[in-house]
Amino acid sequence: MPKRDDKPNKGDGGTTDLPSTLERSDEHAQAIWRETHDSAVASYGEGERAHRTAFAALKHSYEKVGDHWEPKEHKGPSDAQAARSGGNARRRGARRGATAGGVDANASKAHLMDLARRLEVKGRSSMTKQELVEAIDKANRRETAAARRSA
Repeated sequence: MPKRDDKPNKGDGGTTDLPSTLERSDEHAQAIWRETHDSAVASYGEGERAHRTAFAALKHSYEKVGDHWEPKEHKGPSDAQAARSGGNARRRGARRGATAGGVDANASKAHLMDLARRLEVKGRSSMTKQELVEAIDKANRRETAAARRSA
């Protein structure tokens, strides 16, 4: 396992560069993602499944806010899809729930309104909880794209 201040490169025996949103997040978030990713690579091999596993673990303790991840008030699944486990989450033909892209869809509407205000989401005062989740996800993607362009 690389040191926390090292930036591992692809090809370093299962470790990979951190996603850009995690580079802008705290060390604990980075450690959760790295440790889970490395374990998943050992179990499943490098690829999409290892990345999904690492993000699933991260989303239990963190939520995406703009272009980075922040600790959640309460640990737990971030949306209906994350609450599923094992065969229920992977079963072919089973109705898969849409993920919220790192937004804690299980958070209170007041919390989502606060995030929407911080992200300057227009029209937030008249939005339903689901509309807030979708608008925050869109704002997060927009801020992440802007951060990547400026890097």
